[in-house]
Amino acid sequence: MSAAEETDGGEEQPWGEVGPDAARRLLIAAVEAFAERGYHATTTRDIAGRAGMSPAALYIHYKTKEELLHRISRIGHDKALAILRAAADGEGTAAERLTAAVRSFVGWHAAHHTTARVVQYELDALGAEHRTEIIALRRETDAAVRGIIDDGVRAGEFDVPDVPGTTLAVLSLCIDVARWFNVAGPRTPDEVGALYADLVLRMVGAGE
Repeated sequence: MSAAEETDGGEEQPWGEVGPDAARRLLIAAVEAFAERGYHATTTRDIAGRAGMSPAALYIHYKTKEELLHRISRIGHDKALAILRAAADGEGTAAERLTAAVRSFVGWHAAHHTTARVVQYELDALGAEHRTEIIALRRETDAAVRGIIDDGVRAGEFDVPDVPGTTLAVLSLCIDVARWFNVAGPRTPDEVGALYADLVLRMVGAGE
């Protein structure tokens, strides 16, 4: 599945929040190029060529290649954080909310694995200001998951001696799906999400 095909169910088109159309096409081309070749090995000419445009056209919409990466990273992190917050703020026990969080977070990273690889693994290519901004979003992501685990510990649902370390382990497990997921593989994104939710509940000692 290409970045142009990756979309959430509620979106009319992939990357629909990006406009005009030329800017959206360039962003999609950048996602695919960065995922395939890495940020540093990708040139603005590569991106423009994938979008069927001239290199000069890219600079009409994005001042630099780094600005493109920042736009991709910001949108991706915002979506991932929204998924986790929806689960964290939802109804149910801590175990139910953690299940919902992991299933949806993993499902997003699998269904959007091309985008997620860029979002999660090209952080160091961002400039200092943009990197600081994205790190702040990652802290909020960590806090959303840690909050659910804290709730479970306080309620006696979870047995977690090290909440920060366990939170890091849960997020690492979920994010790594973007690195290996293959649409031609034996499991769908939903099935991987369900599997990982079960694994995470075992990690936190739910039901023991």
